[in-house]
Amino acid sequence: MPFLSFIGLALRSLLHPRSSRLNLFQLYSRTMSAGQERSLGDLTLDENVPSTGRSEEEKATKKAAKAAEKAAREAEKAAKVALRGVKQAAMTTADPDDPLRDQYGDLELVQSKTSCTKSFVRVEDLNEALVGQKVLIRSRVHNVRGKGSSAFLVLRQRTATVQATLFADDETVSKGMVKYASQITRESIVDVGGVICAPLKPIEGCSQSQVELKVDYIRVVSRAVILPFEITDAARSEDEIKAAESRGEKMATVSQDIRLDNRFLDLRTPANQAIFKVQSAVCQLFKELLLNQGFQEIHSPKLIAGASEGGASVFKLEYKGMPACLAQSPQLYKQMAICADMERVFEVGPVFRAEDSYTHRHLCEFMGLDFEMQIYEHYFEVLDVIEKLFEHIFNGLATRFGKELSVISQQYPFEMPVFKPLRLTFPEGIAMLQESGYPDVDPLGDLNTAAERRLGALVKEKYGTDFYVLHRYPAAVRPFYTMPCSDDPQYSNSYDVFIRGEEIISGAQRIHDPDMLTERALACGIEIDTIRSYIDSFRFGAPPHGGAGIGLERVVMLYCGLDNIRKTSLFPRDPKRLTP
Repeated sequence: MPFLSFIGLALRSLLHPRSSRLNLFQLYSRTMSAGQERSLGDLTLDENVPSTGRSEEEKATKKAAKAAEKAAREAEKAAKVALRGVKQAAMTTADPDDPLRDQYGDLELVQSKTSCTKSFVRVEDLNEALVGQKVLIRSRVHNVRGKGSSAFLVLRQRTATVQATLFADDETVSKGMVKYASQITRESIVDVGGVICAPLKPIEGCSQSQVELKVDYIRVVSRAVILPFEITDAARSEDEIKAAESRGEKMATVSQDIRLDNRFLDLRTPANQAIFKVQSAVCQLFKELLLNQGFQEIHSPKLIAGASEGGASVFKLEYKGMPACLAQSPQLYKQMAICADMERVFEVGPVFRAEDSYTHRHLCEFMGLDFEMQIYEHYFEVLDVIEKLFEHIFNGLATRFGKELSVISQQYPFEMPVFKPLRLTFPEGIAMLQESGYPDVDPLGDLNTAAERRLGALVKEKYGTDFYVLHRYPAAVRPFYTMPCSDDPQYSNSYDVFIRGEEIISGAQRIHDPDMLTERALACGIEIDTIRSYIDSFRFGAPPHGGAGIGLERVVMLYCGLDNIRKTSLFPRDPKRLTP
């Protein structure tokens, strides 16, 4: 059959692409024409045959004609698929007649057949000291442009980029190699080898602007398919978009939902790479300071019998036939660790809140940085640790992670926050708000987002700091385990900490008397049976203690001046999002 002949030639072209590739379209046309003429010719009706008694035969003939047409369409479709396969093979393999064929082409699937004997260099380490040296790097193809006998690629590894060039000379680079490189899809992972050169002028748009790579070896390790959006579009800043609009140009943008639907791709942007390096740094600095202050790390359960914070925002589930829930914080267990004479403990772990909050700063699951410690006389001992902790975090980020902060600011410009320790009582904060035009703020209620932001602006204007502590909150807005103030039970020995006018920490001195704790739990509507082991832990001698819970995503969001907490959550979980 002619169609089978076409398939045969298509497959042979995989081995001899030059000799046969040009004949594919011609053979395809002849195959279809001949096949259709024969099939339809065989079914031509004889007009001399009498029509009497031919209705059933006509129906069969028409049915056969339709079947033939369908077969022809399917054959055409199969031929196109085969042709695409031929083209794809030409893109992924080297020309067998090319003397430099061993220098390019897709690698075999890496399946740990051999141990690695190659020495790879990181893109961020490419600099002028390496000029003249041959290197091998593994990276993504950020951008590619081919023109005639030359190709230019931008290679990206995390936040670092470098330009790679290929110029056909038939000695180190062939025309087939240039064509192969020009057809590599963006975001494909490649191994690229070559010599480091100094460009005639700095390479704009590349982090390694003082060097470029003259390529003599390129192989695709993993080829990317068509992208749902371009990384360059996702990495574009608002300033770039506005500048383009002012020139009458329209630049492509990527919505938050599309980003989050394809978060594994969105995370590749330089700013996102840097954001999560900064997030990791905050955890590192948190642990450093607390370990130096005599704390030890613990790991508490996240499956618990009852609510740890009170209220209705609990994820309930069934645990082996018993009611259970996901922990709203490690609060109860870090307190029990203090009762177990661990004195100073901290934990980094997930926190779950079943809140229907669709704000820029709420998530249903976030990472909590929690600590608890014995105190001798006053909860200010905890505030002393908090201030030391954030001084260490602010200074550590500024001095040790300046490169990452710079990368973030290129897409999301921000001013570095100012750290100066400041403590205000809740009544003092209320007074500042009332004096500035918030006369209706409730002196015994919690602050809403607008009031918090306004107070943050007032503090920055009056005291010159983006960081402050607001303490002595009304008892009615704090959890059941919060110690009331001795001089006024309407208030409590509690505190919140703010950066840029938004809360990042909630904490307090805890009630360590079991009878008082039971009374407060009942008053807050908590079932005593669900927290009996917690209350009982205080019946055998419990030291005074206090602590704090810090939202990791909020710290990073506010430090970097970002507008939405989903930008600092690896795979956000909010009331509408459970995937990816």
